[in-house]
Amino acid sequence: MSQGNAAALGTASEIAANVRARSLSAVEAATACLDRIQALDQKLHAFQVVRAERALDEAAAIDRLSDRSGLPLAGVPVAIKDNFNVAGEPTRMGSAATDATPAQADDELVRRLRGAGAVVIGKTTMPELAIFGFTESAAYGITRNPWNLERSPGGSTGGGAVAVATGMAPLALATDGLGSIRGPATFCGVFGLKPTRDRLPLMQGLKEHWYGLSVTGPIAWSVKDAALMLDVLGGTRDFQNVRSPSAHLRVAVSTKSPSFLTKPAPEVVAAVRETAAILKDAGHSITEADPPYPNTLASAIMRLWTAGVAQDAQKLNWGSLEPRTRSMARIGRLLGPASGQVIQRWATRASTWFGDFDVAVMPAVARSSIPAGGWTGRGFVSTALDQIRALPFNAPWNVAGFPAASVPSGIGPEGVPLSVQLVAPAHRESVILELALQLESIRPWQRMSSS
Repeated sequence: MSQGNAAALGTASEIAANVRARSLSAVEAATACLDRIQALDQKLHAFQVVRAERALDEAAAIDRLSDRSGLPLAGVPVAIKDNFNVAGEPTRMGSAATDATPAQADDELVRRLRGAGAVVIGKTTMPELAIFGFTESAAYGITRNPWNLERSPGGSTGGGAVAVATGMAPLALATDGLGSIRGPATFCGVFGLKPTRDRLPLMQGLKEHWYGLSVTGPIAWSVKDAALMLDVLGGTRDFQNVRSPSAHLRVAVSTKSPSFLTKPAPEVVAAVRETAAILKDAGHSITEADPPYPNTLASAIMRLWTAGVAQDAQKLNWGSLEPRTRSMARIGRLLGPASGQVIQRWATRASTWFGDFDVAVMPAVARSSIPAGGWTGRGFVSTALDQIRALPFNAPWNVAGFPAASVPSGIGPEGVPLSVQLVAPAHRESVILELALQLESIRPWQRMSSS
């Protein structure tokens, strides 16, 4: 193994097994990822801060342990999104408006990762307040897609997805309020899982965020890695032994857009169709069926989104926020969030529809890629319209609170990966993980070059 080649370390599960067996040291694993960051991140800008010295100290502490058998993530380097608190590091949230005072303590999920033996390698980039599906800000610049530097990695966990795709870290801790896990995982060709609402604690000790839209979850190099990380984050042992489905599943397939403003590009539709054919050949029951998106859903999403931004902005330095963010906050204050009844009606309607299906396959995004650069300085209306046209498929499942994941499914015309989205009823992450693992086995996704 070359210390400069993090991809040679293998998956998170393999790293942990080797560190437990003492055939690999935690310091070697951290050094390989740090070398990778040094080689690549100047042009990609995946990391807001790299904790090189502290990460090596933490890794050395793991190597000194006489018993590592109880550490499921022993020595695994992990990247943390910059809206989580990491002790000793500021939580900038992609914004000049935030206080740069270092956090005094780890967030609960960071604490759980450390308790499992993970090494925090750094904090990853995001747009201001994690608002949008791209990763660039006036304060901290542009994060680029490693597959095509002229395209975006998506957002808001763009830095985390880039880190995993390039081998700078095998795991990334992420958040998803309107697709901030699934979009970046799609554009970077890795696996991203948005869990059921309330399965995992939120960032910064919050009890709710964006009126129930936001959840936390993993971005990972493989399905099994994501399953292992989900167990660590949730304090469970329910997912890490994931296997392909033992029974045939009832699969709904849809390419219907939730928004009248857009429809999916032909290559996106083709990825869904190809995936459906693979699942049919694997013995699953395939039915063309569209989710019953209500006409009121788009306005509910917009109200929850802008009201959530207003909620975040009131705690910050107003004058240092981007003008677009201030516009969103004003709209959110004016309109307020959608009612709980609207949210519950959609969740009930979606649950009833899922009575006929175990899982649904649909696009993860409507456009196979979006540009990097050019988002900063734009107004709210033009930004929001472009985002809706490119990324309409994720938000409905945040409103419903259902689990959903993006699974790589080829490469698009701009050289950027494609994915499909798997959605299941609440608390059925196991079905998503099983089917995703089967797809990964039948159609292994293309990886970034290790060079």
